[in-house]
Amino acid sequence: MKVGIIGATGYGGIELYRILSNHPNVTRCNLYTSSDEGKPYVSVYPHLHDLCSDQLHPLEPERVKEENEVIFLATPSGVSANLTPKLIDDRVKIIDLSGDLRLKEAGQYEKWYKKTPAAENVLNDAVYGLSEINRSKIKEAQIIANPGCYPTATLLGLAPIVQNQLVKPKTIIVDAKSGVSGAGRKPSIGTSFVELQDNLKIYKVHEHQHIPEIEQQLHEWDKEVQEITFSTHLIPMTRGIMATIYVELLEDWENKRLLDLYKQFYKDKPFVRVRDEGVFPSTKDVYGSNYCDIGLKFDPRTNRLTIVSVIDNLMKGAAGQAVQNFNIMFGIEETTALRFIPVYP
Repeated sequence: MKVGIIGATGYGGIELYRILSNHPNVTRCNLYTSSDEGKPYVSVYPHLHDLCSDQLHPLEPERVKEENEVIFLATPSGVSANLTPKLIDDRVKIIDLSGDLRLKEAGQYEKWYKKTPAAENVLNDAVYGLSEINRSKIKEAQIIANPGCYPTATLLGLAPIVQNQLVKPKTIIVDAKSGVSGAGRKPSIGTSFVELQDNLKIYKVHEHQHIPEIEQQLHEWDKEVQEITFSTHLIPMTRGIMATIYVELLEDWENKRLLDLYKQFYKDKPFVRVRDEGVFPSTKDVYGSNYCDIGLKFDPRTNRLTIVSVIDNLMKGAAGQAVQNFNIMFGIEETTALRFIPVYP
């Protein structure tokens, strides 16, 4: 297949290129940008020297549709809402990595993203691409709304207990931390070396745009589970997310029984690895890979479960999961081009 990457100059775009250029079912990657058209890709990413001769093409929707069978949108929020309707075609499938198509209620998008939402028919057609949970719908989809990085780590950490309706309503607290690449490539004071090195920052307190995305999916699994407390922090590293989740359960549980529940839930999910009792993952354990690693421990004193879920925000939190969804959509073995051993140290 021929695939197009819109937003190829961003971190999500280059990560897509890294994966798809080695995908056995991809014959060509076409690269599109609204800022560096006409330039060789290597001029934007010098590490591609002698590895890539591709040019960056201007973003012309009709041309993009003609040249590709699959289009990945690795664009900032607000772009896809306007662009996706122009790209819809019976011959083309779309995988959107931005947040524009994830929220089913247009009013929620306006409230949290402060931008104009996509058309209602586009939102209705977009399938939420949490690969491990929504496979059957992904297989039939024409448009995929790829989940956000924080929601992926959080939802995979919570899915086994929420789907089994074990959670006490309104007790979910998520303390999440991300590497700086999650903020994108565009420079800013807040993500500069001097501001972040030897520092730890909380941001968007009770205002993060991923909150309604997480709540929407949790509510779909269990209508009793609604509002959550969700805090995000930037830490001075390039990649990785750790979501530490605290939740009260409706009954007493033994830790071994909970671990068995998680391992059974994810037994046929190749990219989720549940740790043994007393073992918790770190972000380095998944660096550069499509894995989500989960550790957990129940505290009988407080009746509270602590879950630690880690991902690479550019892989399982963005490009890796997008390619995983691509594989599912086309009936390709799910792990194709994604069986990277994590980079360590």
